[in-house]
Amino acid sequence: MAPERETATRERNPAGATAAGRPRAARLDQPRPPRRRFLPEWDPEAFGRLSEKIARFLGTGRFIVWMTVVIILWVVWNVAAPRHLRFDQYPFIFLTLMLSLQASYAAPLILLAQNRQDDRDRVNLEQDRKQNERSIADTEYLTREVAALRTGLGEVATRDWIRSELQDLVKELEERRRHDGHPGQVVFPAERTERPPGRDTDDR
Repeated sequence: MAPERETATRERNPAGATAAGRPRAARLDQPRPPRRRFLPEWDPEAFGRLSEKIARFLGTGRFIVWMTVVIILWVVWNVAAPRHLRFDQYPFIFLTLMLSLQASYAAPLILLAQNRQDDRDRVNLEQDRKQNERSIADTEYLTREVAALRTGLGEVATRDWIRSELQDLVKELEERRRHDGHPGQVVFPAERTERPPGRDTDDR
């Protein structure tokens, strides 16, 4: 039984030149080689910036003026020039073809520029939304702090409140003195007439 197992193992795992000829699996710790591409490559950002420049130029009055001048010169030349110099006779099929080609390229370029502008607007709106959320959170925090300060100040005894309480206490003491039959007695010694400086009670 043992020799048969060894033979089967050798058949499944051949050694020597056959094992060396096997293709090795791709290693995960090494970058894969770049694939060949048959289509031309370009930078999307550079192409997007170029499309935005073209779209901005197409949306200006300068482009309309230049296009009008070119069309007028085209028509005048193919009507008034000698017959052998005309390259697009009436009904100006080549001019129609050129204008259609220009429109077919202008529409995708304008759409691409609008998509890039929409992406920028979306990013700006997201940033504005986050900024508004932070501002609202800060405002709510400041509102809570101001309310806590007002509550704390409402519990603090102010100078006017202490003065009014003392005045009420003085009035109450004076009323008690009068009720007890001592109308001439002064409530506080500090309210007595001040004595002249330098004289004491023992000097009398």
